Amino acid sequence: MEKTELDTAKSWVVVTGAFFGLFVTLGWTNCVGVFQAYYKAHQLSSMSPSTVSWIPSVSMFIIFITGPFVGRLFDRVGPRPLLAAGTLLLVGGLMFTSLSREYYQFLLAQGICSMLGASMILYPCLGCVARAFTPRRRALAMGVTTSGSSLGGVILPILIDRLIPKVGFPWAMRISAFMLLGLLVITNLTVKSFVPLKPPAHQGIWVFVRPLASPVFLCTVLASFFYAMGMFIPITFMQTYAESVGMSGAGYIVSIYNAASLFGRILPGYAADRFGSFNISFVAACTTTILVFALWLPTHTVSTAIAFAACFGFTSGTYTALTPALVALICEYERKHDPNPNHHSLNEIGTRSGTLYAFTSVAALTGSPIGGALVSAAGGGYNRLQIFTGAMLAAGSACYFAARMAVARGNPSPFI
Repeated sequence: MEKTELDTAKSWVVVTGAFFGLFVTLGWTNCVGVFQAYYKAHQLSSMSPSTVSWIPSVSMFIIFITGPFVGRLFDRVGPRPLLAAGTLLLVGGLMFTSLSREYYQFLLAQGICSMLGASMILYPCLGCVARAFTPRRRALAMGVTTSGSSLGGVILPILIDRLIPKVGFPWAMRISAFMLLGLLVITNLTVKSFVPLKPPAHQGIWVFVRPLASPVFLCTVLASFFYAMGMFIPITFMQTYAESVGMSGAGYIVSIYNAASLFGRILPGYAADRFGSFNISFVAACTTTILVFALWLPTHTVSTAIAFAACFGFTSGTYTALTPALVALICEYERKHDPNPNHHSLNEIGTRSGTLYAFTSVAALTGSPIGGALVSAAGGGYNRLQIFTGAMLAAGSACYFAARMAVARGNPSPFI
């Protein structure tokens, strides 16, 4: 597609479809707390909480670890085949979940099948939005797109929590699946790539490893890993922490987090288009670190829990919004420093995004067990968990700063 068609109404049509795609995929993952509690009280009541928690942990791991492979397929075949297959897998997985009775059935249907489908929807949506805009508008477009997952995180857990008592678990899953199918029809019809398909220049496993030779990309990957580790732990334990300080209706604290995250994805995206994506990512990471050590760690009250959930939701939302924009920015930056146009063009954005999110999958898989072990070691207290969270966020902030300084070499503009 011609460059003159970027940043136009056609581009925002893609954002609309991608918004619904993230509402369905990452928004649905925010229901893990509801399912964790329901399975433990009903179908899987004979199993320990740690065993049941592997279902949401595997779900998050699958959606991120498949990133390199889905991203590579996206670069090769475009979004349409992946979106169609992902829709069938996600909806089919939820339908099979409604029929499940045994632990392995929930793990296969909800943890693997539906999340594999979610991955095949998530990465094409992010990749197509990145390709539909120039750097002047890309961060804002990414912020609007990823706000779909925040809105889904507010609506879907409440929807499931209300449906199960009224219609039962099987029909709650079926009604949800049909609703998500309707939204995904919009995604399939509107999300398309603005970059012509081009045969990849590199084959084999090396295509996923080669980008790590870039100092800028490596620092960004490490920043993403550490920040994700520090982000997933509070999200997982936010509700149990609220319960421990005596908050009634603690289940709503996740909705507070997601509601704040909605604004934390759009406003920083708007700011990043003016002041630079790396600058805003670094400032947001530092602010999140300060919130943990200055607000969450020193005091343990209901008001503190609510304030932290809202502030943490706003600042951590920047990570989800700007990470795809950073990958696209790195592709364009390194293309200017490499004579081979195949190495660092937007034709490889799917592959590079997948490599980054593969590292994130490790944080998603290990974060909850590490957090649980820290709480147990502290006799049910959260101080060790909070210190570990802050340390991870501080490491992520340092890596963002290193990546920003690497990009700044030879670039006179302070807005990077």
